[in-house]
Amino acid sequence: MLDLKFIRENAGAVRHAAQVKGVNIDIDDLLRVDRELVDLKQRVEAMQAERNANAKLVPKATPEERPALIQKGKDLAEEIKALEPALRAHEDTLKLMLLRVPNIPHASVPVGKDDSENVELRREGQLPEFDFTPLDHVDLLEKQGWSDPERVARVSGSRSYLLKGEAVMLEMAVLMFAMDFLAGRGFTPLSTTALARPEAFVGSGHFPGGEDQVYKIEGDELMLAGTAEVPVNSLYAGEQLSLDQLPVTFAAISAAFRSEAGSAGRDVRGLIRVHEFRKVEQYVLCEASEEVGLEWFAKILANAEALLAALELPYRVVQNCTGDMGAGKVLMYDIETWVPSEQVYRETHSCSYLGDWQARRTGLRYRDAGGKLVFAHTLNNTGVAAPRILVPLLENHQQADGTIRIPEALRPYLGGRAVIGQPVR
Repeated sequence: MLDLKFIRENAGAVRHAAQVKGVNIDIDDLLRVDRELVDLKQRVEAMQAERNANAKLVPKATPEERPALIQKGKDLAEEIKALEPALRAHEDTLKLMLLRVPNIPHASVPVGKDDSENVELRREGQLPEFDFTPLDHVDLLEKQGWSDPERVARVSGSRSYLLKGEAVMLEMAVLMFAMDFLAGRGFTPLSTTALARPEAFVGSGHFPGGEDQVYKIEGDELMLAGTAEVPVNSLYAGEQLSLDQLPVTFAAISAAFRSEAGSAGRDVRGLIRVHEFRKVEQYVLCEASEEVGLEWFAKILANAEALLAALELPYRVVQNCTGDMGAGKVLMYDIETWVPSEQVYRETHSCSYLGDWQARRTGLRYRDAGGKLVFAHTLNNTGVAAPRILVPLLENHQQADGTIRIPEALRPYLGGRAVIGQPVR
């Protein structure tokens, strides 16, 4: 969330941020509730002060004065008690409203309504040129006997996936390569559960607003996260770190679950949009400086690009416009990787800088060089998400006989094999 004092002093900028991000929040109404709450608190404080002063008079009062003073104390107590429901209601309303207030986008962010207005920044890598008719990833998997969509659908429903044989080893290889790669760049490997309490989703900013994307565990106050960012962002919730403990950098691997509500009919074939997957997430908790935050943004973006370059995959980097960057983001870039069968770039990575927006929600604080307690800044970016990354990996590296060439970076994770699969064409 944003600092309430900041909202009061910069209502116009906050109102504009809500407008360009498409966030349905009435800032004027929020400020009204805030003013009413301040008035209520002042009234209660004034009556409490009067009650305390009155209580001090009772022992010194004459027998004739004492009953009136005692009654006055009781009356003040009743008045204070009568205001408490309104006070709590205003506090609860303001808190819920503050959770919906979006962050202020960086000055470089283009204004736009949705992903159709994102801005391409650059393209990297060479698009493959095939001297044969390439197959899409679904056909490649089926011809190699690496998938069984009908059986897994009977067991787990639609948008489920099942890999067999060498495809499983390829998926594991990509995940392990990403973990090793990020560990080599100073990120602490972390294996975490996808289970999290609702407050962790609030802390990361997925709630309120994203409840329909989350699987809930009936009979328990736990939910399944769609990214390791959710539980990792709450690991230090409410703690006070020291400056020398920063930055905290994790390469967090976890299962991930998304209901994909509202995506009916989109990407129903294959591995693009499934309910359950595995993901390596870059997460950074750094000092409260936009300069430092943007430096980390460049670093985690470079990590993701280097991973794709090592996998020998062509990609492009796009800057997300205001309508496609999420309420909490200050700055967001997507990386989209080339999918030959569709002749399009598909999103495989999202790089986000959130300033102190998440930290205020989660209570992530540290003492700066002057000893002042401040909220940290947070960032996150995909390391790699499987099985989605297998779509461009299989399609870009397929060979004329249906086998798959393995990029050199992955070969140590596959027993040194340069090719997987059997000739099927």
